Amino acid sequence: MNRRIFLAALPAVLVAGCGFQLRRLENVPFASLYIDAPTGGVVAQRVASMLAANKTTRLTATAEEAEAVLKLGQEERSKIILSLSGAGRVTEYRLSLKLTYSVSGKDGRVWAAAETLELSRDMTYDDTLLLAKGAEEQLLQRDMEDSAALRIMRRLQSISPGNGH
Repeated sequence: MNRRIFLAALPAVLVAGCGFQLRRLENVPFASLYIDAPTGGVVAQRVASMLAANKTTRLTATAEEAEAVLKLGQEERSKIILSLSGAGRVTEYRLSLKLTYSVSGKDGRVWAAAETLELSRDMTYDDTLLLAKGAEEQLLQRDMEDSAALRIMRRLQSISPGNGH
C-alpha cells in the first residue's frame, strides 16, 4: 500500500521540484471594469468569469462606476464546407469565430484600439457519426471562445492606464 502511494505521489513531487507551474493570469491593472457586450455573448461571460476568479478587478453594473470599459462586439460564427467526398458528401468543415473588442477609460479615452479576433478550427465530418461530430463541434466552439477570452485578458493585462497603453 505504501509503495502505491509513493508511486502515485512521485510524479507530483518531480513536477513541483522542477519549478513547473500552470500558466496563470496576472493582475489586470484596473480596480474596476465594466463589460459592454451584446446579450448572450459567450466570450464576455468567459472574460467575466476569469476576472471574478482573479478577484483583483471588480466588475461593475454601469460604465460610470468603472475605471475602464471593455467593449465587445457581436460574436460572428460561421461553419463552411472545406471538402466533399467523390459522392458529394461533406468530409470537412471549418468553424470560425470573429469578435471585435476595445478598451477605454471612463473618461472615454481609448486605452486599447479596436482589435478583431478571428479564430478558426477545422474538423473532419462523417454523417454516420452524427452525435460524436456534434459533440466535437461544441468542443471546438468552446475552445475558440476560451482562446478569445484568454487573448482579451492578456491584452487587458498589457494596458498601462497612466500612459494610454
